[in-house]
Amino acid sequence: MPDRVIAIGDIHGCSAALKTLLRAIQPRPNDLIVTLGDYINRGPDSRGVLDELIRLRERCRLVSILGNHDEMLLRSRTGRPVVVDTTPAGGPGNSLERDWGRVLPTLSGENLAFLESCVDYHETEHHIFVHACYDPRLPMDCQPASLLRWQSLKREVPGPHVSGKMVIAGHTAQKTGEILDLGYLKCIDTYCYGGGWLTALEVRSGEVWQADARGRAPSRR
Repeated sequence: MPDRVIAIGDIHGCSAALKTLLRAIQPRPNDLIVTLGDYINRGPDSRGVLDELIRLRERCRLVSILGNHDEMLLRSRTGRPVVVDTTPAGGPGNSLERDWGRVLPTLSGENLAFLESCVDYHETEHHIFVHACYDPRLPMDCQPASLLRWQSLKREVPGPHVSGKMVIAGHTAQKTGEILDLGYLKCIDTYCYGGGWLTALEVRSGEVWQADARGRAPSRR
């Protein structure tokens, strides 16, 4: 069993925030860290984020989930159709295309291989980790990718998962900077790129670490 199980929310190119969190967390070999996706776009240093996560693999057990921004970059690279949800509660439309078009030329082959290795979700004995959302009636291996990567909690908040496990999600920015805690579901995307925080949560103890896009920790924690 891991010493700690730590989830990290949407990083979005905020490498300074990620470095501050990792200095505070001090990952150990028997820790499990689950990153919830959206490593690229919006923030200033997408490659720096990916490089930091690649190094993190040498310090602990790292499971990285694929976000919708990451998926679109991979699709654009291979020529597969890029389907963008442009509804108000979904993706932000053409701004994403501009972002990944700018980011892609800066990435190394190792960065792209990292994104290709990301998983759709992760499940432990007591927790489920997803980028965006889920169907509460379906086992995780039957979940539609559109829900896992694109469905916003602003559109519809699912009920408890049929497994009874706590779900840890990102994707839906909490612009207050506070974790959304529904008891059975926690959303830890706390809007780092937009003036909020990058959040890490130890899912068993409830310990929280946060940093802003410039790498500064909040005074309250």
